Amino acid sequence: MSAAPVGTREISRHAVRAELARVAFNRFCLTGFNQVTFADLSEAAGVSRSTFLRYFGTKEDVVLFVFDPVGGVITDALDAERANQDDWSRLRNALESAVRFLVRDVQELVTILGLIEQTPALCARLREKQAEWRPEIVARLQKTTSSTDGSSVIANVRVAAALEILWIALGQWSASDGQEDLGKLLDAAFAAFSTPACQ
Repeated sequence: MSAAPVGTREISRHAVRAELARVAFNRFCLTGFNQVTFADLSEAAGVSRSTFLRYFGTKEDVVLFVFDPVGGVITDALDAERANQDDWSRLRNALESAVRFLVRDVQELVTILGLIEQTPALCARLREKQAEWRPEIVARLQKTTSSTDGSSVIANVRVAAALEILWIALGQWSASDGQEDLGKLLDAAFAAFSTPACQ
């Protein structure tokens, strides 16, 4: 039998990871993140411990699985944005794509964000993921920008600020149990970086 195409293998792997993450998250919510072991997760999922570890190397990555594509979503959105817009507007619009991707089930995302907020190890790992996304987002922003400043440090600062805005807005939205308008929270956060009008 010939090997399955790479695309099919990747889809199958993603589906398995999604199911393992779903089972694991339910266990974390029931028992507590720090109390659950990989032995507990593999038992709940009905697979061996070694099989579980083949898909997730850490418990943190199990919970944060939902965030894995976010960097790519933002990067791809920058391609779709009009190059004649300023970088700050393009980043704001790109975050809208990230929000649409993440907020498919309000209560599920609120629960995930709540667990992250309560667990220092998850907060730290999410910060690491954010840092991993930044170089690619910066490179795409610079490649597609109409800005004339062209400075790497400026692009890095803008992207870092935009990612921080995303997590602050998500945190406040989660604290409201998903009731606040996330788009308005993003707009308010981006407006905080605007130059005040001269009095």
